[in-house]
Amino acid sequence: MKRKIRSVRTWGPGLLLVSPSIVLIGFFVYGLIGWSANISTTNQNSRFERAAGTDPNAHIGFANYAHLFSSPDFIQSLKHLGILAVIYIAGALFFGMLWALLLEKGVRAEGLFRTVYLFPMAVSMFASGVVWNWLLNSDTGAGASGLNQLFEMMGLGFLKNHWWVSSPTWGIAAIALPAIWQLSGYIMALFLAGFRGIPSELREAARIDGASEYKLYRYVLFPQLSPIALSALIILGHMSLKMFDIIMAISGEKNVYTSVPMVTMWTLTGQQDFARAAAVAMILLVLVALLVVPYLVHNARQEKNT
Repeated sequence: MKRKIRSVRTWGPGLLLVSPSIVLIGFFVYGLIGWSANISTTNQNSRFERAAGTDPNAHIGFANYAHLFSSPDFIQSLKHLGILAVIYIAGALFFGMLWALLLEKGVRAEGLFRTVYLFPMAVSMFASGVVWNWLLNSDTGAGASGLNQLFEMMGLGFLKNHWWVSSPTWGIAAIALPAIWQLSGYIMALFLAGFRGIPSELREAARIDGASEYKLYRYVLFPQLSPIALSALIILGHMSLKMFDIIMAISGEKNVYTSVPMVTMWTLTGQQDFARAAAVAMILLVLVALLVVPYLVHNARQEKNT
């Protein structure tokens, strides 16, 4: 009995301290996930599609998922999501690493450059989307504005583009530009912190051994940044799957060139097609889990080995 009391005294205060967070997370995260999963298997579709007299709460299995994957529009939105994610992740990683490398090499007014690169993070996605809506104006000629007008004034008319209304497949690629601009500074901060965290002894040892600058970065410094690169990849991938506000601000919900599952979910909710909207949400949850869970398992194994 005394052992049990001592055991409770050991873990009891800690459990009591975190119990409010456990309850809130259990309800607002896992509880709502379960609620959405339940709705996705019901008949709570638009009243225009549901047969008269049918029970909206009746469970119909995976019929809503089958309907989505048989819809060409939803399949096209998944393709758009893939294109957006690849361009967004590659661009943000490239510019983030490039800026971190330039600052790590040492430049004057480094604080100013860091502020300039990090400033877009302080702007909401929707606000930057409004600005980029003007910058990516698809008009040409006398009606051109934004980047197209700038190219015309600089004599670079061949660079003018219809941007996000260019094609059903690659129009979504233009949406990645403002997203890259918004998050590259954050990725730069991650890599710059990684560079600054590498012990100077490693650099000195490599230089004493006769390593050139290229070999120093290729074989000594860059391998040290692999955990940061993996973290950045997961963060960007997660954000690309949930991208919504910047798309709505630039092109709106009814543009077929920039439709992604998040926009589809918004449209279905507006049509009171709650079951299929919940099904889209569960599909996105699975995609996020496929991206995040292996990362968490990898981290857990690394911590266990160390």
